[in-house]
Amino acid sequence: MTYSILAQDLSTGALGGAAATGALCVGGWVLRGDSRAGMSASQGAAPSTLWGEDALDLMRRGESAAQTVERLKQADRGAQWRQLAALDRDGTTACHTGIQNTDWKGALIAPGLVVAGNMLAGPQVIEALRDAYLRATGPLPERLLAALSAAEAAGGDTRGLQSAALLVVSDDAPPLSLRIDWAADPIRALEGLYARSQSGDYAAWLPTVPTRNDPERGHD
Repeated sequence: MTYSILAQDLSTGALGGAAATGALCVGGWVLRGDSRAGMSASQGAAPSTLWGEDALDLMRRGESAAQTVERLKQADRGAQWRQLAALDRDGTTACHTGIQNTDWKGALIAPGLVVAGNMLAGPQVIEALRDAYLRATGPLPERLLAALSAAEAAGGDTRGLQSAALLVVSDDAPPLSLRIDWAADPIRALEGLYARSQSGDYAAWLPTVPTRNDPERGHD
């Protein structure tokens, strides 16, 4: 039903995720992030938003991505209907893919990177997701968007796409949380929304917003 990518920017420490699906509202369902903890992508045939939120809680308390995924999987009798990817602050990653999810399903892991999906055209989708991210240059959000687009071109969700989302968190910047909850071409719409966020009054205002490393920042 969904494909997603979680990645750590090795130069800045920022954490980012992106996802696309053939259903509505992928950002609200799948992506969670906290610069103090890590990132999660909870998806699948019966996705658990509780898993996504609990994953951040566990990683905030010091659990690794692998420990987090294992703990949530073992505690849930519905685990085989779910898929969970996790990325912790140290850049380690893990993923669980329940056997009841629709084929093609699976995940790939690289340093500071995890890609996962289910109900996909084939393994080439997450291979394209990974490879495009690793080849891309520029800011983390742009690399994540390039990965989403490449996965779509490789076949993507077998139903086509209806929604897409991007989430980036950092101690040194306000969160970037962009969602296209429905569109005929959601990845292009997400790219357009990202471009708008990087110019004009909105971009000029962002440097005045508090961050974790500068919580008292303001207009002065």
